[in-house]
Amino acid sequence: MMALQAQGTRVPLVLALFLLLAGCGSEAQPLVPALFTFGDSSVDVGNNDYLHTIIKANFPPYGRDFANHVATGRFCNGKLATDITADTLGFTTYPAAYLSPQASGQNLLIGANFASAGSGYYDHTALMYHAIPLSQQLEYFREYQTKLAAVAGAGQARSILSGALYIVSAGASDFVQNYYINPLLFKTQTADQFSDRLVAIFGRTVQELYGMGARRVGVTSLPPLGCLPASITLFGHGAAGCVSRLNSDAQSFNRKMNGTVDALARRYPDLKIAVFDIYTPLYDLATDPQSQGFAEARRGCCGTGTVETTVLLCNPKSVGTCPNATSYVFWDAVHPSEAAN
Repeated sequence: MMALQAQGTRVPLVLALFLLLAGCGSEAQPLVPALFTFGDSSVDVGNNDYLHTIIKANFPPYGRDFANHVATGRFCNGKLATDITADTLGFTTYPAAYLSPQASGQNLLIGANFASAGSGYYDHTALMYHAIPLSQQLEYFREYQTKLAAVAGAGQARSILSGALYIVSAGASDFVQNYYINPLLFKTQTADQFSDRLVAIFGRTVQELYGMGARRVGVTSLPPLGCLPASITLFGHGAAGCVSRLNSDAQSFNRKMNGTVDALARRYPDLKIAVFDIYTPLYDLATDPQSQGFAEARRGCCGTGTVETTVLLCNPKSVGTCPNATSYVFWDAVHPSEAAN
């Protein structure tokens, strides 16, 4: 479950979407004409399948609980939070990964997914893992607009772009897969300074999207980085609980992002923008899973659940993968299960 953070308040996701999309759609149609997604592995639906990178999830046991038990490239056993959002909005099919053959023709009318596992706000994070940098994701979106106009006509294309929901979900990889393990970063700047850098990039990203027609933007907060099983293994120094230092860094980043979102809303009066707070609900799940019907939050379902992600250890030969992921908060050592989503 996600919640909305706007002007200092949090409300459930369904109400968040209502506030963000008020006045849109009808019972027979999705609440928005299209859905565009940018970011990292939390929202990648298969773009990395078409890249030369080890950061992939297009093989079992990924996708084992997805439609037809297919590993599409989603870093989950089933649906991502954005898939569930699309369901909530009334979509019957999901926008395709932009690099996939499915992102063509009439399929373009409902949007596209540009996210890439291993990416972040900071382009160098993506380059380390041969993922698609956020700046390139925006360039692909420019290219998409030309294709959309060819399919729908210029007028309808403008209507789709202005009525669509744009989701941005990034930042976790910048910290966990770059800053905390990269002495070129953590020895030259504090986590607070790195946050400033990332939030500035986020602000410029939203301005670019606005310039390309976006009028409804939802951005996810950082999750509780210190509660990810991989973070506990790598940075917990043997402790069993969440790593408080990493959670503090995430909270600081989220406060800065909220301030930037408020500033953007003031600068662009016709822009509807909201932060989907995933920190609070995921922290609650990770620290008290039993209260919400889960049994395990310290390890993921795949393999040992303490370090596994992507082809590195979470693969068809992983020993110890749980038979039923519904009681696990995490699917692998980084990504939530479908049940948690």
